[in-house]
Amino acid sequence: MAKPLFSTQGLRKSFPGLLATDNVSIDVHPGQVHALIGPNGAGKSTLVNLISGLLPADEGRITLDGRELQGLSAHARVRAGLSRCFQVTSIFPGASVLDNLRLAAQSHLPGYWHPWGRRDRHAEINEHALDLAQMVGLEGRLTHTAGALPHGAQRQLDVALALAARPRLLLLDEPMAGMGQDESERVAQLIEKLRQSMAILLIEHDMHAVFRLADRISVLVYGRVMASGTPDEIRNNEQVRDVYLGSEVNA
Repeated sequence: MAKPLFSTQGLRKSFPGLLATDNVSIDVHPGQVHALIGPNGAGKSTLVNLISGLLPADEGRITLDGRELQGLSAHARVRAGLSRCFQVTSIFPGASVLDNLRLAAQSHLPGYWHPWGRRDRHAEINEHALDLAQMVGLEGRLTHTAGALPHGAQRQLDVALALAARPRLLLLDEPMAGMGQDESERVAQLIEKLRQSMAILLIEHDMHAVFRLADRISVLVYGRVMASGTPDEIRNNEQVRDVYLGSEVNA
């Protein structure tokens, strides 16, 4: 198999009285959707915070496209090619969809904030903002106030803001939480579209979506990777079924 785009090796993180992440190693390959699943309290949120730079790891390595990310700030990791969408949507609710996208595009344009920045970059910002809207299916809602959008559309906008950095790896933390069937379907279609241009690490409790979208699945239990494999391998793993899946996903 080709060299992975992203990997963690032996990640460990402990808090007083708790080993939250215990020797976690995962690989994500270019164009791959790698799903991370497990029961509540398994350490998924801690692992994602370690990867995105919100928490420092006690031990281990994190690499993206051959670059070591350990020790880099969250902002530096974004510049290195890693973007994240949080469980709680992070948008500017009082601004229009287009203004949200413009601000995101502007923030990732090198040198734009310089007081003597080029005026012609306004066109570049607008073009990138419109590209982002089209990418996530919001081109028909550019003038809408972001906070007035349905929940699913707000998640689409949140993804677009993360995409403004042109990431190589996108972390999606429960993107379908709180959604109805139609909204979940739109987000699933968006993920299928995005995988054509980036790798995705997906944390999701909707097992039907996970088994539909993922190329590979890692199961985290008590801070350790219990199993990692293809959807069929995970679906038919008796230990995983006993601990987490139960009868939710048919063999």
